Amino acid sequence: MKKTLFITYGLLIVLTASTALISNTMSVSGLAIILIMGLSVLKFLLVSFEFMELKKANAFWKVSLISVLGLIVLGLIL
Repeated sequence: MKKTLFITYGLLIVLTASTALISNTMSVSGLAIILIMGLSVLKFLLVSFEFMELKKANAFWKVSLISVLGLIVLGLIL
C-alpha cells in the first residue's frame, strides 16, 4: 500500500480519538460543538480526497463538495 494511505489512516485515528476526548472532557457548549464539527469536516475531507480519489476529479466536483459541506456545517453551527 502507499505510504499516504497509512498516514491518512493514522490521522483519521488521531482525529477520531480527539473527537472522543473532546466530547468526554468538555460539557455541551458552543466551543465543543465547533471543535467537534471542525474535526468531522477534516475527517470527511480526508476520506473524500484520499479514498474516494476526489483529488483526481474535475475542479467543479472539488469546489462543489467543499461548498456544500461548508453550507451544511454553517447551518448546523448557527
